[in-house]
Order: sequence, then C-alpha cells, then structure tokens
Amino acid sequence: MTGGFRKAVFFILLLGLAVVGYQCMIKRANRRLAEAKGRVETKLAKLAEFEQASAAAEGLTKQLEQLQEAVEFFESKLPPTNEIDKVLRDVTIIAEKQGLKPKTIRTLTKKDNSGYIEQPLKMELEGNFNSFYSFLLELEKLPRIMKIRELELKKQTKGEGQITAAFIVSIFFQSKTG
Repeated sequence: MTGGFRKAVFFILLLGLAVVGYQCMIKRANRRLAEAKGRVETKLAKLAEFEQASAAAEGLTKQLEQLQEAVEFFESKLPPTNEIDKVLRDVTIIAEKQGLKPKTIRTLTKKDNSGYIEQPLKMELEGNFNSFYSFLLELEKLPRIMKIRELELKKQTKGEGQITAAFIVSIFFQSKTG
C-alpha cells in the first residue's frame, strides 16, 4: 500500500466515522433537543395563559371590591323600616316649607324585595310651579333613596303658575330593622 492509498482509506474511514457518529449521536441529540424545546414552549404558553388568568382574577377581585363598596354605600342610604314615619314627616315638612298645600297623602301597598322594601306614597299637592320644583330639589337632597313616578301636573284656572301635582314617590328601606 502506498502512502496515497493509505491516506485515501484513512480519509474514507474518518468520513464514515463522522457519518455514523452524526447518524447515531448528533441526530438523536437534535431530536431530543427539539422535543425538549417543544415541551418548554408548551409550558411557556401555559405559563402565559396562567399569567393572563391571574391578571383577570385580580381585575375581578378589584371589581368585586368596588361593587361591595357600592352596595355598602346604597345600604347606608336605606333607613330601617321603623323610620318610615320620620321620612313621611320630612317630605310633608318640605312641601309645607315650599308653600305647597298637601291635598292627599296615602300609603300604597308595600313591596318587599330581596334586601329592601319599597314603600310607595301617592301624593297630591297644590301650589306654585316654582315651589313644586323647589320641593323636588329638596327631596333630592334628602339622604334617602327615593323615586318619583307617575307624575301628573295640571294647570289650575285660579292663578298664573298655579298647579296641582299628583305623583307617587317610592321610598326605599332596609328589609331588616337595625
């Protein structure tokens, strides 16, 4: 064997060894590496989903706290049912203070809702329109939750700006006394 032939055989053996090494070792290692990268990417995607869910949960917690504060605020505006006579007296005093004459004040059927009671009052007042408007503004300033519905204004023939107002004012109370 000549030196050139030996070198060629040695080169072919080295090349064969490199091909076999690549097939047996490097290809397997690359496959395992790709599988590991896939698992890592899957876990990162799940982690990103978890972070989004955590952020959403924090947002929901903040919203729940805000809603709880709103409920507490509105409950503070609901007097206990044993104060209905005081509220009725306040409404009557405001009407008289504004120069309105109460024609009728009747309590209607109480509505018991979950957590609160609605007590509607049918009222009919006579007087000056501006006085009635001032009456409504004073009602709005009361520390109570009230709703006026079925408002009917009629012009009186016996004076300029004189009206008769018939309406139902609903006053809301806590369903439990306290």
